[in-house]
Amino acid sequence: MAFTTNATINTMGGKLLKLSHQSSTTGTAMNLNLFIPPGASSSAKAPVLIYLSGLTCTPDNVSEKGFLHAHAAPLGLALLFPDTSPRGLDLPGEHESWDFGSAASFYIDASREPWAAHYRMQSYLTTELPGLVFQNFPELDSGRVSISGHSMGGHGALTLYLKNPGMYKSVSAWAPISNPTQCPWGEKAFTGYLGEDREEWKKHDATELVKGWKGPLNGLIDVGTGDNFYKQKQLLPENFEKAAKDAGVDGLEVRYQEGYDHSYYFISTFGADHVKHAAKFLGLL
Repeated sequence: MAFTTNATINTMGGKLLKLSHQSSTTGTAMNLNLFIPPGASSSAKAPVLIYLSGLTCTPDNVSEKGFLHAHAAPLGLALLFPDTSPRGLDLPGEHESWDFGSAASFYIDASREPWAAHYRMQSYLTTELPGLVFQNFPELDSGRVSISGHSMGGHGALTLYLKNPGMYKSVSAWAPISNPTQCPWGEKAFTGYLGEDREEWKKHDATELVKGWKGPLNGLIDVGTGDNFYKQKQLLPENFEKAAKDAGVDGLEVRYQEGYDHSYYFISTFGADHVKHAAKFLGLL
């Protein structure tokens, strides 16, 4: 098997596997968690919801605090939790700030040195990782996959969905960085990973990408009105919502949840809704 199993944890009738493998895309070891629901088998394959985590996180944060598996288990839905960046490197400036470098890949393929050789998370998530997962776990259904994420991971979920029509059945996001070319987090990351060309940045901005989307979006977004990052204009979901509306894109629900913050209390509160949203489009409801 391509993966090393570092832990197997029984939970909600299924199993959470803590896995690692050597990635040919990033050139590093990569960690991930995989929840396999009860009853999944090669003859009864489980569809998969991918969850992309936010800045500073590892696959363990949401596995332990999000409780998504509690909602996924009775539906027969598998969950895949990738890491937020390559690990084990010591690139110049990689570990100096919490919002750039380690655990802050923004789920793109970097083009600027020294990041270009290793920070290739878009290719890793859309090609290498799913290929390995479905090859090694025949109880998972490669034809039924949805994607979701929180904050930076919400940005990743929206952009990967919009860049790859047909790859995912639905998309959802908690407090996504929705217009990164217009916020400090995105400007910092894109300058570092991509350089100064703002036209190039737009290729990784959900608000820009949705302008060219065809058909229903199958999307759900939750944002807490008590989220300090929302108040600081780091998230800008209203820009994404307006761009989708102006482009005539339907099938998007954006909900502003009164008083909720950016934390796992927020994620876990609305986790059932996001799991059910994916399950609907994956044919489980």
